[in-house]
This record gives sequence, structure tokens and C-alpha cells, in this order.
Amino acid sequence: MTNSATAVAHANIALAKYWGKRDETLAIPATSSLSLTLDAFHATTTVTVGGDADAGTLDGRPMSDGELGRVSAFLDLVRERAGSAERATVTSTSTVPTGAGLASSASGFAALAGAAAAAYGLDLDPRDLSRLARRGSGSASRSVFGGLVVWHGGTDDATSYAEPVPGGEAGGPLDPAMAVVVLDAGQKAVSSRVAMRRTVETSPYFPAWVDATERDVALMLDAVAAGDLATLGGLAESNALRMHATMLGARPPVRYWTAHTVAVLDEVLALRAEGLPCWATIDAGPNVKVLCAAADLDVVATALARGTGGDEARRVVTARPGPDLRVVPGTEAPSPTEVPA
Repeated sequence: MTNSATAVAHANIALAKYWGKRDETLAIPATSSLSLTLDAFHATTTVTVGGDADAGTLDGRPMSDGELGRVSAFLDLVRERAGSAERATVTSTSTVPTGAGLASSASGFAALAGAAAAAYGLDLDPRDLSRLARRGSGSASRSVFGGLVVWHGGTDDATSYAEPVPGGEAGGPLDPAMAVVVLDAGQKAVSSRVAMRRTVETSPYFPAWVDATERDVALMLDAVAAGDLATLGGLAESNALRMHATMLGARPPVRYWTAHTVAVLDEVLALRAEGLPCWATIDAGPNVKVLCAAADLDVVATALARGTGGDEARRVVTARPGPDLRVVPGTEAPSPTEVPA
């Protein structure tokens, strides 16, 4: 058994969203989804087997009881597969703000899955690693892979996994990129898990959302195969707005947007009207991600960093397709490129 291992995984942003589970225990989603893994945000996690109890640090501080409990529950899944009862120490650092709708759990649990599997001596292929990561955080199943990734929703553990989609790599036929507009990096008031459950249980729009998203995923895959970024972007923007409309139908409603979020959406519309192709998407938080061609990224990022919404604290992080999860000997990973506001 390898006693210690380190893994690096990158955050992904869904273009067709994951929102709601059909099985909470196994983290089986209500729909399939499609995402873009980004080079700008990543988590680096080391798992060292040994000791009397599980322990962990996150960005240099001890994990809270809730954080450590979630990590320990995930390690129990790994230990069960490995036939081991040994406890472990987990050390994790992240360039992704936690709980801000910027996919911190995706990169965090994908990195934990990769490091824990290696440290406990499991020999998992990428599909099995995707299934394992899913048990920690659904979207982590996609962060096992770089570029464009489809997560097949499935109906059970065997059929719910992610895999890469050809054509979404840097320099490929689509050559996609994202300008990530960070408006508020603080932790949101309602967690994604709570908001998902509330939406599933109380929003009358949720069944229509499920049907529409499955169609969106199929149409997006067709657009990727055709190298059609405009169709992909239009579908992504529509899918995000529908997800948030579904949340607004919950009781009580879930609303992550702020006035600054709406201002960025208006700016993206204005840029398109001026002939600059770009499309907005929003996850469970106020921050906006803007999809565009890599050739247009600097122009889009500069325009959004300047902004018109009066939100002086905004910053824009530029991102291109990121790599697969990797187990590494050290802890060095790239830093995001920022366009100052």
C-alpha cells in the first residue's frame, strides 16, 4: 500500500446543470449534465494513511467538524473498498473560494478521491474514479476529466459516471474559454445541498426542468460534435436561467442572484448585441461565468472587468480548458490569471 499520495483536480463549470438528485445516498442526479473543466481553479489534496483518528486541514486551518465528518464519510467508502480500517490525515489547499458557487466541492472531492484511492492502494480506472468522486460531491465526478465532460445521470451506481467529450480541449474545434466574474467570494447563505433538496421537494417546475435538461444535453453534444460554439453557448445560457427559475419556484424560494449578477447578465447581452459572441452561466451563487471562444477571451474579460454595474469589488479570472485529475509527487499547480477591475 502507498501510505501517502497527493492529487490535483480542477474545478468544472456546468453548461447543462446538475441540480437535484434522484438518489441522495448514491448521489445519482436527476439529469445528465455537461461541463467545462477550467485551468484557473484547482484543489491539491494529500492523504496520509495512519494515526488513531481521521484528521484534516483546509487551506492551513483545521477542518470544521462538518467538513471533517464529510471527509471521513468519504474515506469510509474508500476503506471499505480497500479492506482497510486505518485512519488518515487529509491536507487540502484550494484556489477556489468555498461555498460561493464556484465549484469548490467538485475539485475538492475529485482531488480527495484521487489521493485517497492511491494512498489506500486502490487501482481504479478513470470511470471508476469518477463514480467514487461522485459519492463525495456529484459534480466531482466531472472534475476527474479535463476539457468538456458529460456526466451520464444513470439510474444506479454503475450507470452514473462522467467521461470526456472530444472537441472541447484547448486548441480544438471549439477552443472554448471562460471569463469568471467573481462578485462575491463569500460563503452563500443556503448550501447547494439544501437548495437542491428544497427545489426537488417543493418547486412545481422541477419535473419540466428535468425533461428540458435531458434535451439540452443531447443538443449540446450535437453542437460540440459540429464545432458550433454559438449553439452550445445559447443552450448553456438558457439552461442556467431555467435552473434558477426552478429554484425561484421552491418554497421558500432560493435566490442566489444580486443586483450585480443582473448587471453582468445585462453586460453580456450588450456585448453580444455589439457583435462579440459570449454567453453567461450561473451556478448556485451570485458569480457569473461567461463562455466565449479563446480568441475572444481577453476582449471579453477586459470588458467585464470594466463593467457598468458599479460593483467595484468585482474581479475577472480568465480560464481555458483544464487537465485531467492527476496524482503528483509535489503540490505545485498553476495559479489563475486575473484581469484587475
